[in-house]
Amino acid sequence: MDHSTHHTAAGHGHVSWAMATKATLHCLTGCAIGEILGMVIGTALLWGNVPTMILAIALAFVFGYSFTLFAVMRAGLSLRTAIKVALAADTVSIAVMELVDNAIIALTPGAMDAHLSDGLFWSALLGGFAVAFAVTTPVNKWMIGRGKGHAVAHAHH
Repeated sequence: MDHSTHHTAAGHGHVSWAMATKATLHCLTGCAIGEILGMVIGTALLWGNVPTMILAIALAFVFGYSFTLFAVMRAGLSLRTAIKVALAADTVSIAVMELVDNAIIALTPGAMDAHLSDGLFWSALLGGFAVAFAVTTPVNKWMIGRGKGHAVAHAHH
């Protein structure tokens, strides 16, 4: 699909599952980097579960937004405009991703107390990402079809 067709499809009506999947993978990448980094930092500093999760969630948003921010700034937007685009493009997607992922981790018996070297930690985290991806993809498809979410960022690059 050429770039002009991509923008038209992203903002009006039909949105492919491939487009929604790509947007969700973009979100998942930033969330995963931030969340894993937060877990590693919190664990290394011997923090408890709550401060570690707060740091992990905050970093998931930072990394999630930064991917969009840098992409639209490369396209020529000012920092101020790029921040607005990133917030509009990614907030709902990241929030859904983080809500689902962290709920899975919190509801997995023993996962909150598992250490980085435990298989339970990684299986709960990766399982949470998989479920979050499955839940967030249809949300992104719906939003892109209405010219919201990731469609906002695509209008600028």
